[in-house]
Amino acid sequence: MRHVYIRGIMGLIWLVAAILSGVSGNYPMAALYVLLGGVFLYSAYTTWKKENEGGM
Repeated sequence: MRHVYIRGIMGLIWLVAAILSGVSGNYPMAALYVLLGGVFLYSAYTTWKKENEGGM
């Protein structure tokens, strides 16, 4: 379960980096950071759902 938390935190860090890049005007990097954040958060969510499916 720890890897789910780590992936979630990494996803949030990437999204914060995207916001900061967008504010500074570096839009191509902001788009890349949004993509990376989304991938990390999606991975964390799917892993979390898979682990909780067996518990029911």
